[in-house]
Amino acid sequence: MLVDDAPGKPCPAARRNIGIVISTRVRLARNLAGRKFPTHPDGSDRLEILSDIKRVVGTLPGGDAFAWRNIDEESPLECRLLVERHLISRELAEGSGPRAVALNPERSLGMMINEEDHLRLQCLMPGLALHEAYARTDRLDNQLSERLEFAFDPFYGYLTSCPTNVGTGLRVSAMLHLPALAMTRHIEKVYRAIIEMRMAVRGFYGEGTEAYGELYQISNQATCGKNEADIIDDMDAAIAAIVRYEERARARLAASERRQLEDRIWRSWGALRHARLMNTEEAMRHLSSLRMGLAMGLFTDIRPSELDRLFLYSQPAHLQRLEGRELEPGDRDAARAALFRKSLGGEMN
Repeated sequence: MLVDDAPGKPCPAARRNIGIVISTRVRLARNLAGRKFPTHPDGSDRLEILSDIKRVVGTLPGGDAFAWRNIDEESPLECRLLVERHLISRELAEGSGPRAVALNPERSLGMMINEEDHLRLQCLMPGLALHEAYARTDRLDNQLSERLEFAFDPFYGYLTSCPTNVGTGLRVSAMLHLPALAMTRHIEKVYRAIIEMRMAVRGFYGEGTEAYGELYQISNQATCGKNEADIIDDMDAAIAAIVRYEERARARLAASERRQLEDRIWRSWGALRHARLMNTEEAMRHLSSLRMGLAMGLFTDIRPSELDRLFLYSQPAHLQRLEGRELEPGDRDAARAALFRKSLGGEMN
């Protein structure tokens, strides 16, 4: 794989392909020294841990700007909405006992408290921004470590509930849109190459989920035995290589199967504008086709910002928020189809 001559900087090829790299996320797992991990059967001190962390965050520069939400007090619908926005994990949403999320005003920087670990710091940014996202997360980690004692071993590094996070506690991931590799059936080769690099491929909502809409999460697996800079540089190089493979696959499709590509795009456009029922998987597939068409210059009938809005608001919890009520699956499919018709100027009857 090719990397920049200057270490620690993203590859130009990946940096300019904001349409392929949708977003970047950096997470740091931390636990308080001398306290039982949240996964311990006796979680009686969870409320105390939450209170201690909240108090300390309030003393940080700008810490009072963080908005706190007690997840154990939120409705299931509100929890699912936060999951769909990738602001909290499914584990936090579906957990039990005192637990919370704290988010900065832009919702780009946050903390999950009492998930699998006492504290998980997270930075979520658009496009490929691994180094910037890590720098922001690391700054918050340093501020907290001046006020809290984290569980740390001189040999193993930071101690976490899951052994795979021991060491740096660092998880770096990027969401990639790879329709051409999926269409040309080269995505399996990418899977194998990523696994050989000790990285993981997951679906839209992370571990254990499917890659709807040809959206894939690529993340590191090794957190022990490498320092943070090496983990990020390795991820940067891997993402740049995947971007190049996707670009080449798109170029080949445009050269040899342009008519088939345009047919796929316009069929999706028609389905989104006129369908009466549409489930999540079908919606993601059609929106994926339009995103690819926009990126390749084969389709110009919708603004990218509107496409991004439809990706988000067609998710089940967001759809129910728009409707103002809980919906059965069939009613959600009808409401989703109506949302597309209204947004894209299709038939309303």
